[in-house]
Amino acid sequence: MRENLDKQPSFTSLKWFNFFVYGTIVLFTSFFQLYLQDAGMNKLEIGSVMSIGALVSIFANPFWGIWTDRSQNIRRIVMLMLTGTLVISQLVFQANTYEMIYVSIILFYFFQGPLFAQSNTMILSYINGTTHRFGSFRLWGSMGWALTAVIAGPILNWAGVSVLSYLFTALLCASMIALLALPKLDQSIGMAPLPFKGFSRNFYNPFFLCFILFGILVSIPNTMNNTFMSLYITDLGGSKSMIGLAVFLSSILEVGVFILCDRFLKRKISVLLGWLAFVSALFALRWWLMADATTALQVALIQILHCVTFGGFFYVGTQLTMLLVPRAYRSSGQALYTLTWSGISGILGGVLGGWLFQNLGAQSMYQSGVFLALIGALGFGSMWLFVIRGGYRPPSEVEEEHADIDL
Repeated sequence: MRENLDKQPSFTSLKWFNFFVYGTIVLFTSFFQLYLQDAGMNKLEIGSVMSIGALVSIFANPFWGIWTDRSQNIRRIVMLMLTGTLVISQLVFQANTYEMIYVSIILFYFFQGPLFAQSNTMILSYINGTTHRFGSFRLWGSMGWALTAVIAGPILNWAGVSVLSYLFTALLCASMIALLALPKLDQSIGMAPLPFKGFSRNFYNPFFLCFILFGILVSIPNTMNNTFMSLYITDLGGSKSMIGLAVFLSSILEVGVFILCDRFLKRKISVLLGWLAFVSALFALRWWLMADATTALQVALIQILHCVTFGGFFYVGTQLTMLLVPRAYRSSGQALYTLTWSGISGILGGVLGGWLFQNLGAQSMYQSGVFLALIGALGFGSMWLFVIRGGYRPPSEVEEEHADIDL
């Protein structure tokens, strides 16, 4: 396997896979709200649609994590998820009633919701035992996210939101081609002989659960922003091209963030927790600026902070999950970690954000985000103090595997 993995074409395909997957999802997360608004939905209804999808992710993430652990073939699982996403997306974009939209979204998120978590586990499995770093592959996802958004904006501005389905299908097919070009993976990380036991093991890890809890608090306002930023921009008089620019600015500098994290951020639990507290405080600053924005251009420029906030939080969270969860249960751990961004926070962020936006306005929605992010920052800061004072030690299996990693 090592000989196959060291071939440059295999890693090139892995990079392009990440590029196209993230490019596909940005079309849905950044422009589908406009599609729903054109269909006649108000902001609360739009938030409800997105939150129902997030509810499905709570069950879908453990489901796919368990089957990944059981099958010991994560590449096949990811291909199955991509195929399901492709088929169901056709129902989503052809739905002509509210009921059909709700049903198709539920099915869509069953396949698409856990895709990021399983893709991350697949990347970590391919590079396990090599000199390659996770950040060098994840940054290709950032580039796919940014470039797709900035190109799609003018296209949708010119041709209308109806062409969104064609763009989505094309990029999803490109993702599947890149995945087929990857060599067979003999073994995946995080394969538990008893996957349900793996989930219970993670649930009985109180330090990891605190990490998940504070992550949910920080991610709720991030979900609000992801769901309603495009509508906020249009309410302020911005175009679809401005939405594309905002998404571009929010992710293009993530490349630099991942490179810097790979190069300078030590894989020490105390260092990573301190970074989480810092980026959570930056999240609070970001939402405060959003609440005070008066033009669409200001909203777009503020999204530059997304590169450091979400980019830093995503990178560090993935690495911390690797350190806080025993090796045999990492796939399940990554699935639980993803719930902070696509599950519980998606439900609360969609419904709460939609209600606040519809009844009190976007400013009140973002002001609530300031409060939640500050609580998260204080929580991670408390965990950091607990670690540096010697109150925590990683699981014995992690200590054995990372003997060179101290607190």
